[in-house]
Amino acid sequence: MRLPTRKKELERQQTEEPDLHFTPEKIEAMKRELQRLIDTERGVAAAEVVRTGEMGDFSENAGYQWAKQNLRRVNGRILSLTEKINHAIPIIHEVGSTRVRIGSIVTVKLEPGSATYTYEILGSQESNPMKGKISHHSPIGKALLGAEIGDAADVQVGDRTTRYTVLAIN
Repeated sequence: MRLPTRKKELERQQTEEPDLHFTPEKIEAMKRELQRLIDTERGVAAAEVVRTGEMGDFSENAGYQWAKQNLRRVNGRILSLTEKINHAIPIIHEVGSTRVRIGSIVTVKLEPGSATYTYEILGSQESNPMKGKISHHSPIGKALLGAEIGDAADVQVGDRTTRYTVLAIN
């Protein structure tokens, strides 16, 4: 059984370009997962399809239907990982860069006030705002890209504008 998908979600998937910026560590993790899926999970899932298929009537065989769905899931994940790995754009962390770019670690001062934050600008697949890793597609990431030390970046979120001043780029 397929879960329903909202119309807006389908439109977003069709129009949005996938973000293929990954750190070398993430690319290696995807390669390990792909190898594991090919070496173990796909074989186990295919064997289960054969085993449950021998139980009789395919239309009434819930175990067979589940096994087929699981094999489709594994094959879909293999296809997805293969595409991501083949088209990945590695994020290279450049020490000494004078401008904020994807891969930079940026220390900013929030104005008004004196709070400082450190963000690592990454691809959207690896963002984790709770750990200071933000996407280059996020409002803050977009505003900071291309900034130099001392530059101020205004971030508009809803009806509020917040100013971030770049203190350091690592």
